[in-house]
Amino acid sequence: MTEPSVVPSPGGNGERPISVLFVCLGNICRSPAAEGVFLHLIGREGLGPAFLVDSAGTGDWHVGRPADPRMRHAAAQRGIELPSRARQITADDLTRFDHVLTMDRQNLRAVRALTRPGQTTARVGPLTSHCRRFSVEEVPDPYYGGEEGFDRVLDLLEDACAGLLEVLRPRG
Repeated sequence: MTEPSVVPSPGGNGERPISVLFVCLGNICRSPAAEGVFLHLIGREGLGPAFLVDSAGTGDWHVGRPADPRMRHAAAQRGIELPSRARQITADDLTRFDHVLTMDRQNLRAVRALTRPGQTTARVGPLTSHCRRFSVEEVPDPYYGGEEGFDRVLDLLEDACAGLLEVLRPRG
């Protein structure tokens, strides 16, 4: 299993970072892009130490691989790095992370199927519920489409991740 993209926890204040896990099907397009977008946003605002960020897939087909080259290219065009390697979500992730955000209904069902009554502590829900500009229910999978699909996904993720950061932004 790869380590989450973490920045050290806030020094000396006794608080642990807010942990966020982004989930899609194979963990090579949408969820690593969401991870990269969120890391970019918190880095730009100097909030890196306040968060622990990772991504995972509900399937295991691409475990160990970097993000799809087309998604890495589209993200790089926006100055966003995608550092993660694919991994599969586990039931333990639902106790390790505060927030588990899915890209579509299928991923949401798969994640909810991993929940363990009385043990699951993560808040599980669709990432698109944090969109402010776009009115969508899912982040479409661009894997089988053209390059414009990767740009569309990044547009949606930038919107949703900015909305998520508004909600999770540490106060103080």
